[in-house]
Parts: sequence; structure tokens; C-alpha cells
Amino acid sequence: MSEFAAAAPAANVGEYSVTEISAALKRTVEDTFGYVRVRGEISGFKGTHSSGHAYFSLKDAGARLEAVVWRLTMPKLRFKPQEGVEVIATGRLTTFPGQSKYQLVIDAMEPAGVGALMALLETRRKTLAAEGLFADGRKKALPYLPRVIGVVTSPTGAVIRDILHRLADRFPTRVIVWPVRVQGETSAAEIAAAIAGFNAMPAGGPRYPRPDLIIVARGGGSLEDLWSFNEEIVVRAAAASTIPLISAVGHETDFTLIDYAADKRAPTPTAAAEMAVPVRAELVGAVDGLNGRLGAAALRRIEAGQRELRAAARMLARPEDLLASARRSADEIAGRLGLALTANARAHRAAFERAAGRLSLGGLTAAVTRAGERLTAIDTRGRTAVVASLRRLVARLDAVAKLLDVVSYRSVLARGFALVSVDGEPVRSAAAVPRGKRLDIEFGDGHVAAVSNGLTQPPKRKRGGGDDGGQGSLL
Repeated sequence: MSEFAAAAPAANVGEYSVTEISAALKRTVEDTFGYVRVRGEISGFKGTHSSGHAYFSLKDAGARLEAVVWRLTMPKLRFKPQEGVEVIATGRLTTFPGQSKYQLVIDAMEPAGVGALMALLETRRKTLAAEGLFADGRKKALPYLPRVIGVVTSPTGAVIRDILHRLADRFPTRVIVWPVRVQGETSAAEIAAAIAGFNAMPAGGPRYPRPDLIIVARGGGSLEDLWSFNEEIVVRAAAASTIPLISAVGHETDFTLIDYAADKRAPTPTAAAEMAVPVRAELVGAVDGLNGRLGAAALRRIEAGQRELRAAARMLARPEDLLASARRSADEIAGRLGLALTANARAHRAAFERAAGRLSLGGLTAAVTRAGERLTAIDTRGRTAVVASLRRLVARLDAVAKLLDVVSYRSVLARGFALVSVDGEPVRSAAAVPRGKRLDIEFGDGHVAAVSNGLTQPPKRKRGGGDDGGQGSLL
């Protein structure tokens, strides 16, 4: 009786089924912890499941909490789960009635503090460096004077204004801006897509040609603010770029992983613009200097050639002097040849006459007659050949004489021109003759001395075709 009475109060408590109590607990947990931020170290993460979900635990020194990231949430995470990294996970608590467990359904996740970020950054840097993405041998030289520059940055920040202003000051060139977010969940994907997009553009595109150089730029900020440029997708896009790339992220003391993969790192966006193009004024000055040196060198070469030509001209003999000796020799040879042929014919005739005296009269007469005829024919042909040879020789000498007369400046003087010389050197312009200088004027028939009165305007020609003797006043 006493045992029944003791149990009576318990009979007034309501009963629940297992399903009912599990559902009540689920509602209570989800209503009470519908939105929480939990700090803990990732443990048991083995990568994404074949279903696309990710399962792991968050732990600290005293407890362990199961966590899950659903397949549709994983691409949206700014920071992906990594074993051993302390994170702050944001999400909601829920229960799993089938095993009487509870877990955290994560909607967002970020590293817990700068120390965790630095540790993650160093681990990622070593991994990418081991793949050779940061090797110096992969670096490409920047073009000296790019015609088109592509800039990957926010279109509304001060960075793009600083870059455009600096380019305009140094060397104005065409700039194509690919607008991206430089901070936030989607920024890393946008930056990587912009770099790949510039590389995919056609080289001769009519509206948007492929850039010769890419600048990836962002202003300064904290490590968390610059974290997009440490993401693996951005680093790999920069390393894979076939277009030379300058990284200009943050201030001079800020380093991100894209700086290691880029072909050149600039401490600031303004410095990136200075690396991209030279100073136009300096180039113009250098070109002008080279042009002046080239002109001076050409002038010196022309003057040297003129001196050599004048020296060679002074060494040439007069045409008549060259032909005088040849003409005299020809005349002497012609005179001696005629006399020699005559003497030779007479000697042969005398020899035939002596031979004829020793022969019979009839035969001798005939032989003498034939020999005489032959001698006469030989004498005639000899004289004809000598005359023709002498004529050809005289004709050649006359042709050479005419050619020498044509190329000689004296033939120009004979047509009414004059040669003006100062100190034995020809004068080619009136401006080259100083006032009071003694001049030597050579005409076709002689020389005239004069004194320069300086450069004056030539007199106007008279109406009716009259002139002052065919020459303007040189004095």
C-alpha cells in the first residue's frame, strides 16, 4: 500500500514518445540558438564529401561541437575549411534525432584573428611555392611602351584615379578598366575572372584590344581586407597570365600572395603606373639629342667628302696636257711610218731589179713586172692600212679630249659662268663670304681679283628681257 502511494505523484506527469521529445528538443534548440557565432579549431576535416557537403568538428580545450557546411553554402564561403585552423563560424544549432546529436549548420566562416590568418597564409605560400608558381624563371619582362594597359580594380575608388592621373603625367596611353570588387565574398572570383578575361581578349580587337600589360591594384587595408589577393584562385590566375602583370595591392609594407606570382610587384598603385610607362618628355629629349648627333655626324661626313673631292680635283691634270703627249707621239709615228714604207718598197724594188739582171730577158721582164705589181699593191694596202689606223687613233684621241672637256669645269666657264674662290677654295654660297674678303673670280679667258662687300639682294631684272650681262652682282 505504501509503495503504491509513493508512486502516485509520478502518475500525474505527462508522457512523451521518443519522437515527440526529440522534436521538442529540436524546436527548443533551434529557437534558442537560431543564430550563433562559435569560435573553435577545425578538427576531423577530410575534404568535401562526394555529396558536396563538408563534415568536421569545432573544438576547444573543454568540448567538441559537430559542424556541417551544406553543398550550396560551400561556394559562398569566403574562407574554406582547413584542418587545424581556428575559425569563427556563424550559423544555427540544430539536432539530429536519429542519433540524439546536435550540430552547427555553418552559413559563414572566417579565421579567428590575425595569427590564424598569418599561419594559413604561410602554409598556402609554401604550398604554391613548391608548385613553382613563384619561380623567377617564370617572370616575364614588362613591355617598354605598352599601347594598351588593362587595370583590374574597383572603378569607384581612389586607386583608379591615381593610376590614370600618373599615366597621363608620364605617357598618356589607352587604359581598359575591368571593374571588380576588391573585398568581400565574391571578390576573389571576380579578380581571377578579370585576369583570365584580359588574357582571352583578341589581340586585334576593334573595340577592346588585348592589353600589353595588366595592373592588379587595390588600396591599403588590414590583412582581412586584403585577403582576397591571398586566395589560391587569384594567385593561380596571375601565374597563368600570358600578359605581363604588375601587382599593386596595399601599401609598401603589405605583402599578398599575388605579389609573389606577379611578374613585378609595385609598392603602391601610383608606383605601378610609373613602372608601366616611361616619361614621354625624357624620351622626346633623348630622341632630339640623338637626332642632333646624327645631323652633326652627317654634316661632318659631307664636309670630309668635300675636302677629299677638292684634294682629288687639284691632283687631276688638264685635258689638253693629257692629250698633248699622245698627239705628238701619233704624229711622229705617222710621219715615220710613211717614210719607212716608201724606203721598204724602194729596197725591195732594187732587190728585184738586181735579180732581174741575172735572169733571161723575157722571163726577167715578166717577173719584174709581176714583182712590181705586187710591190705596188703591197705599198697601196700598206698606205691605206696606215691611214685607217691613224684615223682611228686620232678619232679616239678626239673623243677622249671631248669627254675631258665635258667633265672639266672649264667648259662651264666657257659658257659664261665664273668660279669664285677664297684663299684657293671654291665658294658655294654668298653667305659664306665675309665682308672685306679678297676674292678670285675665274672666267673662261682669265682671272679677276675683287673684294666682298657682304651679302646683298640681287638686282631686279629689267622689263623686256634685259639683264646685267647674265650674272647677278656678287660683290
